[in-house]
Amino acid sequence: MAELLYGEDPEPCDRFPAGPLYVPVRPGPSGCAARLFRTPLGVRTAVGFTSERRLTATLGPGQAWIRLAPPALRALTAPLGVTTLTVDPQFTAPVPRPMPAAAPAFALRIA
Repeated sequence: MAELLYGEDPEPCDRFPAGPLYVPVRPGPSGCAARLFRTPLGVRTAVGFTSERRLTATLGPGQAWIRLAPPALRALTAPLGVTTLTVDPQFTAPVPRPMPAAAPAFALRIA
């Protein structure tokens, strides 16, 4: 029996899920454009989420998205030199804290 190969089915060693991802987009001059992010080391990466819930938990409910299979997202970003695909990223920026009250200004007196 011949083994069937499907373009969107990952190999068992692949680290991304089979099926389309929820890809954040932004408005562009000719429609929507995939948003690109940076890894903690500063490398540009395409980003996809395995569920709409994960996307909105990370980027907020107002984030626009489209569904793309991982190979399609890679093909879309490859001409831009983006070779990394991050699935379900967890942002690690510190939680903003209120600024401490400003110290009173001291007047400098010269005698």
